Amino acid sequence: MTETTLRVSKIKDGTVIDHINNGHALDVVRILGINGQTNGTVLIALHVPSEQLGLKDIVKVEGRELKPEEVDKIALLAPQASINIIRQYAVVDKKRVKLPSIISGTVTCGNPACVSNSSEPIQPKFYVKTEDPLVVRCHYCSHIMERQEILRQF
Repeated sequence: MTETTLRVSKIKDGTVIDHINNGHALDVVRILGINGQTNGTVLIALHVPSEQLGLKDIVKVEGRELKPEEVDKIALLAPQASINIIRQYAVVDKKRVKLPSIISGTVTCGNPACVSNSSEPIQPKFYVKTEDPLVVRCHYCSHIMERQEILRQF
């Protein structure tokens, strides 16, 4: 039996998003607005063996610390993800994403007739019905949305 090792270069300063659900690293990259024109190294590791998840994805973004609203979006598609802040090659902060029970302003309602999609100054608001699979309900019109419908917005 041979031992395998994941060999990935360290980043000096930035963010490592670990324990992303298998196959969703590219969705995370899209949420972060990374499109290939970004300065700094971006590493995407897909289908990495994980004791916790079986397989996982990892995203490393050099020179950038995530904003709270970006972390909230990541929680929608990778509720087990961890965010590691790196400074001078060392982890200075590590936290798990937390899917809140109420999601405000992160996504829009999929119901075009919903008041939150009108010209009214209303921020979209959803209640999390289930985390896995992700199902949310609109506060205003009770429209139900699942993970795939939410992902199409990013």
